[in-house]
Amino acid sequence: MRSGELIKISHKGLFIKTWEGEISQGISGAQIFSFSVLDEEIVAKLQEYQGKYVRVKYTERMGSIFWLGDTKYFINDIEKETSPHYKD
Repeated sequence: MRSGELIKISHKGLFIKTWEGEISQGISGAQIFSFSVLDEEIVAKLQEYQGKYVRVKYTERMGSIFWLGDTKYFINDIEKETSPHYKD
């Protein structure tokens, strides 16, 4: 599980489109957690929570496969949380 501010969710790729996102885990944005998403329901939640503080559950795979995503981290669940740094 990881928590942080959801800073980006995008549909990337030239021929094969995948959903990719980033969570900032620090105040300065120095620590970024990049992830991929396969489930369209999770994508909808991510789009709704963009710019908010969230907690994600993910599965780590041995490596990435280009038609599934750019990273080896795949989000299984997301929930909105209260930020320890600032009020929403």
